[in-house]
Amino acid sequence: MSFIRDYLIAMKEKFDLEKNTVEQIRREWTAVAIKAELPSGTTVDRVMVNNLPAEWVAAANVPIGNEQVILYFHGGGFYSGSCDTYRALAASISAASAVRVLVVEYRLAPEHKYPSANDDAISAYSWLIESGILPKNIVIGGDSAGGGLTLMTLLSLRDAGYQLPAAAFMLSPWADLIYFDGESYVSRAELDPLCSLSGCKLSADYYIETAAIKPPILSPINQNLGGLPSLLIQVGDHEVLLNDSTRLAARAQEAGVDVTLKVWDNMWHVFHAFAAIVPEAQQAINTIGKFVQKHVG
Repeated sequence: MSFIRDYLIAMKEKFDLEKNTVEQIRREWTAVAIKAELPSGTTVDRVMVNNLPAEWVAAANVPIGNEQVILYFHGGGFYSGSCDTYRALAASISAASAVRVLVVEYRLAPEHKYPSANDDAISAYSWLIESGILPKNIVIGGDSAGGGLTLMTLLSLRDAGYQLPAAAFMLSPWADLIYFDGESYVSRAELDPLCSLSGCKLSADYYIETAAIKPPILSPINQNLGGLPSLLIQVGDHEVLLNDSTRLAARAQEAGVDVTLKVWDNMWHVFHAFAAIVPEAQQAINTIGKFVQKHVG
């Protein structure tokens, strides 16, 4: 496992916003991600979702005509990430759940500030509903920034009176872009090979107008979580964002939400991306698959 950690530390240098431009980070991530092999029989279909580029990713075991959907919001600090960088993970999740995955390229910072990504996420959900997909057949998921966006989207849909999806899952969610007061920012600082407090703050500054009053929705962990659908949260115990997950799970439970939290020992931020070589990552994805099937199967 040490060689993976060394690799992640090297990648952290290439993804450091204080040392690299956003354009460099996007190019580097794409160059690495497109080399990943997809499970045999995976189909990928490009589509436009209310003017947003998106991809349907379906594993070979997804039944033809299946009406169940995972709407997936990718990570990347709100400034990076794409269908290219998440195709392999989407394919793995599709294979584990036997459900097709829609990966949406929401608009990115710093070119597009808040509420661009939030609006795009709601637009993508609306597009599915308008396409005839029933909310009971939809699961929303996301990782890192996309995990936080998943939570924000659920809250916005609830408050706007939408019928909510059947369930949602969040992988290493970044659930607070305002206060950064989780103790794991300190206690896991030396353990986390990818993320840091300074990096998270800089990413937030890219997405949020610095001089603006920050809307409470950008700290969804601190909002009323009542009325949300069943949640699955997975996180590694070597993450600076660990406490975003643990606090979110505790607060959701207090609000009466059916929530399952799994903290994976010795795992890092979005370790799921290494399912091809890390057994724990594949186990976590298998758990996601069972969760999805439980709620829309």
